[in-house]
Amino acid sequence: MAEKKTKLEILRHSAAHVLAAAVLEMFPEAKFGIGPAIENGFYYDFDLPRTLIPEDLVILEGKMREIIRANHKFEKAEIPAKKALDDFQKLGQDYKLELIKELEKNGQIISVYKSGNFIDLCSGPHLDSTGEINPEAFKLTKISGAYWKGDEKNKQLQRIYGVIFETKKGLDDYLNMMEEAEKRDHKKLGRELGLFVFSDLVGPGLPLYTPKGAIVRKELQNYSNDLRKKAGYQEVHTPQINKSALFKKSGHYDKYKEDMFRVVSNYTDEEYYLKPMNCPQHTQIFSAELRSYKDMPVRIADFTNLYRDEKPGQLNGLMRLRAFSQDDGHCFCREDQIKDEFTSILRLIEEAMKTYGMEYYIRLSLRDEKEKGKYIGSDAVWEKSQQILEEILKEKKINYVQAEGEAAFYGPKMDLIAKDSIGREWQLSTIQLDFNMPERFELEYIGDDGKKHTPVMIHSAIVGSPERFMGILIEHYAGAFPIWLSPVQVLVIPISEEKFGVYAQEVLKKLSASGIRSEIDATNESLGKRIRSGEKQKIPYMLVVGEKEMKDNSVAVRRRGDKKQEVIKLDEFIEKITKEIKEKG
Repeated sequence: MAEKKTKLEILRHSAAHVLAAAVLEMFPEAKFGIGPAIENGFYYDFDLPRTLIPEDLVILEGKMREIIRANHKFEKAEIPAKKALDDFQKLGQDYKLELIKELEKNGQIISVYKSGNFIDLCSGPHLDSTGEINPEAFKLTKISGAYWKGDEKNKQLQRIYGVIFETKKGLDDYLNMMEEAEKRDHKKLGRELGLFVFSDLVGPGLPLYTPKGAIVRKELQNYSNDLRKKAGYQEVHTPQINKSALFKKSGHYDKYKEDMFRVVSNYTDEEYYLKPMNCPQHTQIFSAELRSYKDMPVRIADFTNLYRDEKPGQLNGLMRLRAFSQDDGHCFCREDQIKDEFTSILRLIEEAMKTYGMEYYIRLSLRDEKEKGKYIGSDAVWEKSQQILEEILKEKKINYVQAEGEAAFYGPKMDLIAKDSIGREWQLSTIQLDFNMPERFELEYIGDDGKKHTPVMIHSAIVGSPERFMGILIEHYAGAFPIWLSPVQVLVIPISEEKFGVYAQEVLKKLSASGIRSEIDATNESLGKRIRSGEKQKIPYMLVVGEKEMKDNSVAVRRRGDKKQEVIKLDEFIEKITKEIKEKG
């Protein structure tokens, strides 16, 4: 898998260079920013003499195909910094000059790539030539603004995005998936289904959940909590603000201060922050009591809100928020209990993914050995913890992929990468092994030898943020939630309110008494229109009631997506649906 990924990355990065060469042909005075490979494609940032329009992308695609067919070689050269500065000065490439000076300052080698008449500052690697790119397997998709180096104080450049694959089929499949994703956009469906709203007065990234949306959110949290309880976790509740001293001790302050909301008190000068995670607080619950080896493991779960100061441009419906919760759990255990605890959590995750109908694989996320300074803890601790995780995966015969540089700053982790119904991948669950934080907080328990020992901390999440997962599920199900998650599980429709309204109310009362979330549609509309309204709301069951149903104490059942109606006794329907809800059908 890693080999194929590397090949695709090289293809995508090479395509970015071809795009830049095409832009140079169209705008000889263009100044170039950066052009990396990204998931499914590439982008390149440009400083151009005019604002691009969508029609320009078609022209640029044509020029790219000409460059591909010309089969220009990608020729690499390593040159002294002075020559690089002279060469790019002559080309008038100010942004490249800035990058060269940074590379020179850091003592890095300056390398350039030439293809045809285009030369770029780049470390590579690239394909051997432009001709290796399939001219029918790429597409330029959009234009957006992007500040140079992501800094709002810098000039805004124009960013061109593209997607590319090895084959035309790969491109077609991707474009079809994107078309389907657009139909399933959770922001659009969330509005149509009345699940959540955003308000300029409240602020960006701070969703307001309607009664219907609150039901879905709560059901997701409750299910995660039920799974936690099965594994011996107990729910706690912790404050949403903390003294900065807590995060300084945990290490989060140095790593994430810029992404945290500072809280100002009217009565004290102490520095407080809205919490971006629960783990530092949970260490304080553990340390509040004297613990024995017999008490271990100590397992706690938390669903309180968290806050992160995301940049406005990065916010995206429920997928990226400033206020959210996590189905967060922390286990404090002895070293000999690590494998059992990981196995237990993996079992919960497997059950959850089966319930939600999502395929997945496990990613073993390790430290970046080239940038050890980004992580806390000694080499010995990291080697030990990474080895333990790999042993667990091998012992359990779990297929996994390795990802260097994806570890948490305090320890390695197993991440669950789920695949939704249209093939997109999402990182959801995570299990993290942490030897470092317990040490930083000087956590202790008394071992069977009567001496003090430091516990191990296991961080885990079953679906991560229920709010983000809600957005993912809206798209996964195209808004048609399974019955246990549906805000309205049954819609009762009397053929005539005047004649059968009283019976419809009796049906509603019985459904509600059985814990089934129900509504009645007695609006002055035709029966067909009310049925179509129920279908648009994606309600799992509609019960049409008229004279025959009233006489027999029955209901005409119309299941979502099925135009047929089945008449059954009301009590039989309630029994059937109650079972379906309980089993999370």
